[in-house]
Amino acid sequence: MNETELKLAWEKEEEIAHIQGWDFSHIHGKYEEENDLPWNYKEIVTQYLNKDFNILDYDTGGGEFLLSLNHPFDKTSATEGYEPNVQLCQEKLLPLGIDFKECDNPSWIPFDNEAFDVIINRHGEFDAKELYRLLKKGGIFITQQVGGDNDRDLVEMVLPGTEKPFPHLNLTQQRKVFEDAGFQIIAAEEAYRPIKFYDIGAFVWFAHIIEWEFPGFSVDKCFEQLLRMQKVIEDKGYVEGTTHRYLIVARK
Repeated sequence: MNETELKLAWEKEEEIAHIQGWDFSHIHGKYEEENDLPWNYKEIVTQYLNKDFNILDYDTGGGEFLLSLNHPFDKTSATEGYEPNVQLCQEKLLPLGIDFKECDNPSWIPFDNEAFDVIINRHGEFDAKELYRLLKKGGIFITQQVGGDNDRDLVEMVLPGTEKPFPHLNLTQQRKVFEDAGFQIIAAEEAYRPIKFYDIGAFVWFAHIIEWEFPGFSVDKCFEQLLRMQKVIEDKGYVEGTTHRYLIVARK
């Protein structure tokens, strides 16, 4: 395709960029990430579950991961604050008997003190003190988080000089947050791994979905930078960046 055709194709991706739940199937096969982390989040979560435990998935997205655990619905609770996902969860989780509540404030979660044996959170916000309140004595909090250095090389390719939105999100600082809140750290890991895009249209869609990492991004504004990335793909087969993840398992 020539430059005009590329721009039209990328602008189409820009126009349709939206997400329901946390579903990246639109760019499946056009990019890859998180397939080589040194831990398996689901395996870690399931090793702490017992069918008699009350569990909470805070910031559940569309409930996809939560449902994959097959935990008894009457022992399962969830929250979500992003409005399109709230509606999705109300339609999908409530009829199953899952105690779903809308919540966009991690410092005030509408459940009673010491209500849960396990709380999980994948790529969502959290407040360690509020989690401590919600957990029973001996209860477990498990989180996999996106670190503050995530996708920074990709951001620099299109929006050089952009400030990090969450520089405090790293294992060293967050571990101390949990220890200060009274938790015992059971497991803590951090990893930097490649993210690869095989199609610039997929990257355009991605950058609009992860808008907090790519503030002000648009095809029109970043067209020359996108053309340079396109050239890299033509020469190398992909454009590569770096993801930043960390894992914390903490006991009250």
